[in-house]
Amino acid sequence: MSGGYKRRIGIAGVVAGLGAAGVGVAVGVRKIAVGRVRLRPDPDLEEPFGLLRGTPLRVLADDGVPLHVEIDGPEDAPLTAVFCHGYALNQDSWHYQRRDLPGTRMVFWDQRSHGRSGRSKPTHATIDQTGEDLYAVLRATVRPGDPVVLVGHSMGGMSIMALAQAHPELFGDQVAGVALINTSYGGLAEMTWGLPLVLAKMVRPLASGVLRGLGQRAELVDRTRQAGADVAFILIRRMGFADKYVSPTVVDFVEEMIRATPIDVIAEFYPGLMAHDKKASLEVISRVPTLVLAAGADRLTSAAHGRAIAEAIDAAEMIEVAEAGHLLPLEYPGIVTDALRRLVARVRPESQERSA
Repeated sequence: MSGGYKRRIGIAGVVAGLGAAGVGVAVGVRKIAVGRVRLRPDPDLEEPFGLLRGTPLRVLADDGVPLHVEIDGPEDAPLTAVFCHGYALNQDSWHYQRRDLPGTRMVFWDQRSHGRSGRSKPTHATIDQTGEDLYAVLRATVRPGDPVVLVGHSMGGMSIMALAQAHPELFGDQVAGVALINTSYGGLAEMTWGLPLVLAKMVRPLASGVLRGLGQRAELVDRTRQAGADVAFILIRRMGFADKYVSPTVVDFVEEMIRATPIDVIAEFYPGLMAHDKKASLEVISRVPTLVLAAGADRLTSAAHGRAIAEAIDAAEMIEVAEAGHLLPLEYPGIVTDALRRLVARVRPESQERSA
């Protein structure tokens, strides 16, 4: 196999993998363009991304897959916040919230086949299964009756919806509040990835087949994804963020998380994301105080998805950040963290007093 062919496969793997997470298609990206971006002032250059760690815990899912969980914060805190990350990312995507909520007991976990968690059977790469995984994490990390706030970004929000549908008895009892960020209850098969509608309609039918084919060549694709790192950087900056001056270090951090997710995992989860429909779960979530955050420039789960969730949930607090993209917890971490503090105060006012 020629070196040129290997390089094309590598870049295709990156583009398809990121495209599955909604990071689109790029043409004619040059290293010089990436270099110019990286020469800009970078206030997050010294930020220890990926290095914040908690007390590790191994939790077995109901099908035996080991889930990597970490616990931070005081054990005697009156409330626990459980963070569920998005597709092709891992628990480190909550870096700023982990850093800036030290008085709260926090649980972070890697979704199956992501991060440090074990690999799943392809047939179990579904949103319903990740909802059951979240149930297992809750049972292992929170005492019965102790209040919990569930926080989910993108696919993590869908996992919370799946939990609500399968275990409605938790909501209003143990689950005392919910935060849904850059997520959707369904209709993702109609997303445009920021492309013109006519082009998006042409791309949609091809995406699943392309990913399936790449997933069948996972070893080759993953070995050569590094060849497309510069393409990936531009794609992520373009599709994941709205601020063109976003920290290059943050973009690199996201690229590393996505590249660490095997292409066959990306391919396995994609059909479930497209088929996801959990609108019925919102009636259950309505039982508890709910925070919905959306981004006006989100090319993956547009702000319209967030508005639809907020409209279906009684008394939801809706925050729309007009100038933000899909990676809101990393692009505007202060807005997300402050909103979570308010949700915690709304659920258990005394928890804020104890952490002051």
